[in-house]
Parts: sequence; C-alpha cells; structure tokens
Amino acid sequence: MKKLLITICGRAGSKGFKNKNLKTFCGRPLVYYSLAAAGLFQASRPDVQVDICLNTDSEALAKLVAEQYPEVVYLPRCEELGGDRVPKMAVIQGSLARMEEKNGAYDYVMDLDITSPLRTAQDIKNAFELAESRQDLDLVFSVTESRRNPYFNMVRRCGDHVEKGIENAPGTPAFTARQMAPEFYDVNASIYVYRRAFLAGNTTGILWDGKIGASLMMDTGILDIDSEEDFKLMEVIGAHLYATLEPFAQVQAAIRG
Repeated sequence: MKKLLITICGRAGSKGFKNKNLKTFCGRPLVYYSLAAAGLFQASRPDVQVDICLNTDSEALAKLVAEQYPEVVYLPRCEELGGDRVPKMAVIQGSLARMEEKNGAYDYVMDLDITSPLRTAQDIKNAFELAESRQDLDLVFSVTESRRNPYFNMVRRCGDHVEKGIENAPGTPAFTARQMAPEFYDVNASIYVYRRAFLAGNTTGILWDGKIGASLMMDTGILDIDSEEDFKLMEVIGAHLYATLEPFAQVQAAIRG
C-alpha cells in the first residue's frame, strides 16, 4: 500500500492579513475546508494510507483543528522555521522527517494551502493521480489557465519604457493572437504533490530543481488571500460555487461540527 503524508502548514502571524489562517470563511473555519477536501479524497482512495499533520506555531490554530479533527497530528513549529523568509519547502521537509520518525517512510507528500479553500476533492485526486502515473516527475502542482501571456499581452519595464514580456525567438514571426503563443499557466499555490525522494533530498528550497507536472484547476475557483479585500471577494465567489456547483458544495457539506 502506498503511503501519503498530507501537510497543512500555517504561521501564527501574517504581515499582509493578520491571523488569516484563523478566519471564518462562508460561515466555517477556513482551515476546515482543506481538511474536509482531504477527507473526501482519502475516502475515495482506500488503497492509499493517508496521514495528515498540522505544522504551526499557532496554538489557537492547533486547538481549532483538534476540536473537530483530532486525528490530525499536531507538529509544533520550531522557532527557526517560524519566520516569513523561511522557504515553505523547509517546513514541509521538517514535517516529513518528524512524521517518518513515527510512521516510517512515505511515498509522497502533499501540501494543501490553508488559504486556498476553493478546491474540490477531485482537484486533489487529479494532482495525486498525475504524480502516481508519471514516475519521471519529482513534483506536481496545481495551476489555472492564465488570462495573460508574456509573448502577447504582458510587458516588462525597461528603463524609461516598457517592452513585450518575452520576445519571439530570432527569425520567428510575432504572434498576432494570444492563442498562437505558447501556453502559460498561473501557479495557484493550492496543491503540491512531492515525490518523497525529491523533497527529502532537496537542499535549495527551490521547486524548479525538479521535473514538474501541472494539474489544472478551475480558474475562477482560486484567489490568493493576501488582504481583507481578497478574503471578501473570495467569500463572494465561494458562496456562488457552494450554491451552484456540486463538487464545491460537497466539500462544504463534509466539514465537521
């Protein structure tokens, strides 16, 4: 049986949006959405042994999770991994090492971001199954279709003016429509599935050191919560999705308590 560790990571402080990991989203604790989606995925894959851990320096967040999800293993975050400049990969690596001391080696590690509540169980399943099916990949992360393309309608600042984001290769004609340009995606930071060997052996904290696969999610389902305005807008989108699309409604309905 394959073994998967799911990590939920959250710091106590946030410079951009204070206590964002403790917020209530559409009437339920924000972190519960990730845990509910993980639970639905786990139920859909009884052939995989799944363990879930919470790595945080927030006692309030740990208490909130323990109230309804006591099976989640609480890993108090050490001080050296608590700063806002610490690569998240280092926190995930530390979680893996501590969990393997108790449970032995895992095959995969999946990180679900607390501030991405609008993911479905199918989104998680898609990302995991891509990682399973592609032994050549070190990492799979979730993406959404990009609304802009640096070959066509994005610019970069060049001194006192701007130029096209990426120039065409010499000798090739300019793209006159976005559909002609190479495909680009937005990395939405919702789901990361690491092959254990890559994660454990990485010493730079840089994702791009590995060969990466992309798992496509609904583009209107994800925003980054970095401010009060982001949060309010995502609640509006969330309320619509929970009311109109069953995969999203299933996650909200699965929340305990």
